[in-house]
Amino acid sequence: MTTIVLVIAILGYLLVILESPFKINKTITAILTGSLCWVFFALFYKGDQHLLAEKLTGHFGEIGGLLIFLLGAMTIVELIDLHKGFAVITHRIRTKSVLNLLWIVGGVTFFMSALLDNLATAIIMVTLLKKLMPKGEIRMILAGIIVIAANAGGAWSPIGDVTTTLLWIGGQVSALGIVKVLFVPSLFVILVPLIIASFRMRGFAALRVQLSMQDVKREEKMYGSVSVLLAGVFGLVMVPVIKSITGLPPFIGVLIALGFVALVSLIYHREKSQSEKDLFSVAHALSKVDVSSILYFMGILLMVYALQDTEILSTFADFLLRTLPNIDTMVIAIGVLSSIVDNGSLVAATQAMFPLTEYPMDHSLWDFIALCAGTGGSMLIIGSAAGIAVMEKEKITFMWYLKKIMPLAVAGYVAGIVAFLALNWLTH
Repeated sequence: MTTIVLVIAILGYLLVILESPFKINKTITAILTGSLCWVFFALFYKGDQHLLAEKLTGHFGEIGGLLIFLLGAMTIVELIDLHKGFAVITHRIRTKSVLNLLWIVGGVTFFMSALLDNLATAIIMVTLLKKLMPKGEIRMILAGIIVIAANAGGAWSPIGDVTTTLLWIGGQVSALGIVKVLFVPSLFVILVPLIIASFRMRGFAALRVQLSMQDVKREEKMYGSVSVLLAGVFGLVMVPVIKSITGLPPFIGVLIALGFVALVSLIYHREKSQSEKDLFSVAHALSKVDVSSILYFMGILLMVYALQDTEILSTFADFLLRTLPNIDTMVIAIGVLSSIVDNGSLVAATQAMFPLTEYPMDHSLWDFIALCAGTGGSMLIIGSAAGIAVMEKEKITFMWYLKKIMPLAVAGYVAGIVAFLALNWLTH
């Protein structure tokens, strides 16, 4: 039984990694893999199959909570975008200096991805770059910086990246704990690449003139951008607060936030016709959400729980701990691997490998996993959702990113690890 489940998981994961050459959507592969793992687990299970079915139902309760959380958060982001809320921030970036723009884009991306999520932030910031300058070397370098900054910003926030969200919902980290521990190391992850890239930017020509402030104000007045943006940000910030106060799962806070943003939108457009209201509705925002990625995580988590219950992951964890010098080396290797393999599924696997009884909430292991898995994906453009989105929008090639941006990402990754280990040593 164990061998069959493991073979199915490995074959499925290989198809996910080789999605492009085989032209099989990774969501389809993940759903099939996760489901088949459980089917063969049940077929060869020696115990009571009724108890096994109950165990799967229990796992799906946790998976469902995560899926609702992701769906709600992504719908809020889409509602803000429908109201041009992000233009309130991006249209105020008014500089003609390439060097200044480098730091502004890096900083805005870093903090925005912590409040929203790294994928949405990367798409928003790349769209901004297209408005600021024509396609060229400068814009591509700035796009690479956006990938690094988005992943770094998502690493210190419980809602900024799917890896931290998994750890937060799974009870491995607390919202306040991950912010306190990882803010400084994550800051180093983007600061070092920004400093290095600053030397490249010297001597580049000035930018063309951006949109006028009159255009910005007109757009804000037309769409009610400020009110919806503030409602969305406030709602998302309150999600960890509600969880901390009530102890309820995070998806409750997201549903409250979604209802609040939808109510603000409805009040703002109450005088319009029904057809106009529909353009700013939750249903319309939901139609723009990437549901495929949500289903992908469902399949991956089903597979991970099957590997956990067959004790494959615990055996693999023991092997790694015996083989590698120490647990920190293993986590660093996981970060490097996340530049090739999906970081969300890697983190889901580590959650099953290391039980909370041995590594309780806010243990340094979980913080280190969040940092490495969240930022390691920046080393290759295919290593994160933000990188893939930027690659598609900017048509950046794998080899160009490898040559121009990977050295910056590696420098930031190493700097973040050094900062984390130094702070951990000083505080313990």
